[in-house]
Amino acid sequence: MSIVTTLTRMWLTRSARPFRFLNEYDELLPFTDCNGLGLYVHIPFCRSLCRFCPYCKVRYDAELCERYIDALIREIHLIGRQHQGRKRTTSLYFGGGTPALAAKRIGEIIQALNDHFEITEGIGVELHPDDVNVSTLYMLKDAGITKISIGIQSFLPKFQAMLGRKPVDTEALRLALAEVPFDTVSMDFIFALPGQRAEDIRTDLEEAFRLGANHVALYPFIDFACTPNTLPVMAKEEKRTLLDAVTKYCESIGLIRTSLWTFASEKRASYSSMTRDNFLGFGCSATTLLKEQFKINTFSVEEYCRRIDEGHLSTSLTLRFSLRQRMIYYLFWTAYSTRVDERDFERFFGIPLKKMYGLEMTLACLLGFFTRKDGVYRMTLKGAFYYHHYENFYTLAYIDKMWGILRREAFPERIEL
Repeated sequence: MSIVTTLTRMWLTRSARPFRFLNEYDELLPFTDCNGLGLYVHIPFCRSLCRFCPYCKVRYDAELCERYIDALIREIHLIGRQHQGRKRTTSLYFGGGTPALAAKRIGEIIQALNDHFEITEGIGVELHPDDVNVSTLYMLKDAGITKISIGIQSFLPKFQAMLGRKPVDTEALRLALAEVPFDTVSMDFIFALPGQRAEDIRTDLEEAFRLGANHVALYPFIDFACTPNTLPVMAKEEKRTLLDAVTKYCESIGLIRTSLWTFASEKRASYSSMTRDNFLGFGCSATTLLKEQFKINTFSVEEYCRRIDEGHLSTSLTLRFSLRQRMIYYLFWTAYSTRVDERDFERFFGIPLKKMYGLEMTLACLLGFFTRKDGVYRMTLKGAFYYHHYENFYTLAYIDKMWGILRREAFPERIEL
């Protein structure tokens, strides 16, 4: 696994230099000249901790949550004041954890961000099904939320039991969504669970749209070493058959593919915090991606609050990109949208894509992973599967390793990947 990712990295970056994350950071972040800048806020609190979830989360404690939100708002001002006036940004996403546990203060957080940033493409928040009730939805809507993403995982009892999730009150969910409308109502599902078939996923998707969703996300199950999960991983060919069948089903009923894992029933419906050229992350474990650097905040809630209270950023590690490293990061996550535009690449880097990766893109087309027309590479069904397959290697070799270390150490000296 690590050999695959290491050789791929060396070939694509034309260097043996690893991704080197060091315990350092810039007090002044170079984001003021970034175009297409997005925002992300992490709320790590959950009522209970799902065994399969790899994200930074802690069990909810009201007092700690209040202290954390106070620190979060201070961090927003600490960074936001580095730019004179209000910086134009694209979208804002709240992730977790369960952000709705801090629903009463979401408006306060958004107001702090609005002091420094002009948000032009809407505000999204992740929700647990238990939080999809009329009072919470109105509170979020009044705060400025325009998009919601509900972590269903599955409506089917056998998979709910497998994941340690309780049944969803679908009628209550439907009534709440009907009363409080949002531009995007997305529902998340996990695919490639043990014994899962295409008809199981079709049942989940049909139920999602019946209940009021206009957007769905199908995330592959990944066995993270940093979680206590014990579920077996689906075999490669079985997963490919399942993915192809689900993709063809979505296309057959007229859904619009908005990214590798997401489909929408309406063109205006969108929900993705991943396909942004640059972004600022606020909160513990949040990441920031800029033109020449990537930084990740400490995973420790206590250390996060302490650092912010002292007037410093909570950065745990920073990666200084080489040019080709940044290009590979850009291409990897841009491909998640299932298309790569040569013009966008050249606008971002000032260098033609063909000059840097013409050979690789030509081979990708010859192998049937992409088609090219008018300077735009579009991912095929075959390409989507192999992206999924490689993304699994990438996740386990890079993200899993890093997150495992950051769970144990608030501020490690360095990590090389």
